[in-house]
Amino acid sequence: MRWKNFLSTGNQPTEIQLDKNPTTLIIGENGAGKSTVLDALCFGLFGKPFRMISKSQLVNSINNAATIVEIEFTIGTVEYKVIRGIKPNKFEIYQNGIMMNQEANVRDYQKILEQNILKLNYGSFTQVVILGSSTFVPFMQLKARHRREVVEEILDIKIFSTMNLILKGKLKTLLEDIRDIDYQYELTSEKISLQENLIADMKQNKDKIIKQKQKLIDTNAEEIKSRVEEKSMLEQENTNLLNEITDRLQTEKKQEKLKQIRATLSEKLTSHERMTTFFTDNEDCPTCEQHIDETFKEGMLVKNNKSIDKLEDGLSKLKTELNSVYDRAGEIKKTTKMIADNQVSLAKINTSIKELEKFNVKLQTEIDQYTKDGVGINDTDKLTTLAKEYVEIAKQRTKLKETKVYYEAARSMLTDTGIKTKIIKQYLPIMNKLINKYLTSMEFYVNFTLDENFEETIKSRYRDEFSYASFSEGEKMRIDLALLFTWRAIAKMKNSTNCNLLMLDEIFDSSLDGTGTDEFLKILNTLSGENVFVISHKQDALADKFRETIKFEKIRNFSHVAL
Repeated sequence: MRWKNFLSTGNQPTEIQLDKNPTTLIIGENGAGKSTVLDALCFGLFGKPFRMISKSQLVNSINNAATIVEIEFTIGTVEYKVIRGIKPNKFEIYQNGIMMNQEANVRDYQKILEQNILKLNYGSFTQVVILGSSTFVPFMQLKARHRREVVEEILDIKIFSTMNLILKGKLKTLLEDIRDIDYQYELTSEKISLQENLIADMKQNKDKIIKQKQKLIDTNAEEIKSRVEEKSMLEQENTNLLNEITDRLQTEKKQEKLKQIRATLSEKLTSHERMTTFFTDNEDCPTCEQHIDETFKEGMLVKNNKSIDKLEDGLSKLKTELNSVYDRAGEIKKTTKMIADNQVSLAKINTSIKELEKFNVKLQTEIDQYTKDGVGINDTDKLTTLAKEYVEIAKQRTKLKETKVYYEAARSMLTDTGIKTKIIKQYLPIMNKLINKYLTSMEFYVNFTLDENFEETIKSRYRDEFSYASFSEGEKMRIDLALLFTWRAIAKMKNSTNCNLLMLDEIFDSSLDGTGTDEFLKILNTLSGENVFVISHKQDALADKFRETIKFEKIRNFSHVAL
């Protein structure tokens, strides 16, 4: 992995061979660029750093251009290289030295990298590859939904969620087809009944039949007229409704603009409140340690408080205006729904008008034939044809409804409570066994159990119950480490992700005590085929315990690897 013009690294590239040694210690003073390794790794693979740093801040502030991160790795016998840059923007993936097709947009190109190559997204990567001490959110501090996403990714079962979305779309189309076939089924049934009645009447006398047919034509004509009037009313209503929401785009734009203003004012208010707190709580400057003049302090507090009052008043007025915009947006939404409902009704009316007009044409033809020949022509054949159509429609209807049952059954299996839960239940005993194995190896003697909702139950040897939150930071760190090694073991077992890289950021520098450190190093030494990087300030205590030590230093405001 190499990078240049990235954060504090200048135009002289920094390069680290990730598979050189099984254990590597990274040391250096604060700000020397140790954690840049993590940011470069995450940015190169996922387009965003490990720490909470904006994309613009990643560009070296001195050179201010040509930011490049290159990562080379091998999966099986295939060699990959990912190049990502800023100013200019750059994103390239090479497979065995040949750049992969870039016709897809950046988002789809990233999906190819994550889903087809890495088999990991950013969230899962930071759970099985990186354990940090600051911005990293441990598994146990994630919400239940996000915990499940991590485990699904590791178990390679997120495909079922994708399948569920596809099936949802197919089911929606199927339901529309069922509604159409139900209409045809009922309409054909009515036609058959009518044709049977017509044949029976024909057998009585022609004049009566002609009168009946003419009456039916007249009735249909009146019905057509009525539906045309209804159609006209609905069209006029839609026109009026559309006139009522001519300000929809303006309302949406205004809503977004007000939200932005609110965010800006809130940010300014927070800044002023912090400044007030600073001058209130400090007699001396924490940075330069010089005494803060009381007159200056009072002047700043008065000025700042005025600004706070002004901002709070502005936020209050903005809230009132926003509420007004929200109310209008709600009215527009309601009107839009009414228009959509009317459009559905219009479609049904148009269909019925066409059917009635078509039917009247047939009736008039039959009347002409009765008048000319004295008897109905092919009435029996018409009934036979309708009966055949009815049978075919019934078959299609039955098939569609059977398919609906299958789709619904499949969806029930693909939901979170379906097949995914069954797979997770199969792996839970293994997960819990591994977690407790690693906890014991770090001399943390508790019984740690995750349930299918990934809620923890922790019991001491005396059966006292605890939660993750109830433990000290050092004990929490042991749990985080145990989970990290468990996810890596499960990923390899499942063969969805077999990553030989492990990054640990300053875990020895705060929460992990001497005993925990020693036990953790024992675990590291038992790992085979792993390349472990530990970022730490404890050079004296740890240097002799690692195969290689990399020291970062800052020279003339640029970060370098010390020679």
